[in-house]
Amino acid sequence: MTKTGKRTALVLGAGGLVGAGWEAGVLRGLLDAGIDLTTADLIVGSSAGAVVGARLASGRGGLDALYEEQLDGEATEAAARLGIPTILRYAFAVLRSRTPEEYGRRLGRLALAAPTVAEADRRATVARRLGRAADWPARPLLITAVDAETGELAAYDEDSGVPLTDAVTASCAVPGVWPPATIDGRRWIDGGIHSTANAHLAVGHDRIVVIAPSARGGKVVLSPARQGADLAAAGARVEVITPDEASRKAIGHNALDPAHRAAAARAGRAQAASHAEAVAAVWAG
Repeated sequence: MTKTGKRTALVLGAGGLVGAGWEAGVLRGLLDAGIDLTTADLIVGSSAGAVVGARLASGRGGLDALYEEQLDGEATEAAARLGIPTILRYAFAVLRSRTPEEYGRRLGRLALAAPTVAEADRRATVARRLGRAADWPARPLLITAVDAETGELAAYDEDSGVPLTDAVTASCAVPGVWPPATIDGRRWIDGGIHSTANAHLAVGHDRIVVIAPSARGGKVVLSPARQGADLAAAGARVEVITPDEASRKAIGHNALDPAHRAAAARAGRAQAASHAEAVAAVWAG
């Protein structure tokens, strides 16, 4: 809780390895302007944002270290890609779905049937990303994932009884690319399926900043802008940041390719300057 009694929330959205780099860049750029969003009373992380959020909430290593990691030219992970057939299945799934849960079930079936790396190997990769931030932090942190069978969204926190690494692995389980994560006998997939931001989980907070590498949305999958507008209508002060033209070019067409991470991080840091005044107004209340 801030000294003024007004609660702040930082929402970090989905967007692959490259999106995580962009988020780190935006956060570092805002810090350049004297705005430290890592002091948020709540952090909500989905998919890429789950990794960034867990790292920041833990306070281990700090934002500077996280940003510098994005600039490391040595790729520690193999590139992945959503193939055209899988992209088409995503498109058909959303067109045929009337609710986020139905969309989640359709992508859940895709994920459960897809050939992928072993689940244990994928968990080990996520554990390396988290590094020393392997335990739930004392600060409030929500990590999202979607039940592959029911399509329902879950938000894990320190009271869930689920290891942080498992929650983040589930949140990063892109259907058709990575295996669903097993938690308490159920299979879980990417937290960015219902929404690329899940900003609605910040409801009740007075000042909210949403950083979302993907601005997409529609009738079934609500966009970050739509969710931000809903929060504002409920009385919160909200700023939503999505990639500008330069950042979109830096991110490229494959958000799962670590080769684009450094460029995205630099672009995010540069873009932050254009949002600094608006973010400061929201964060200062």
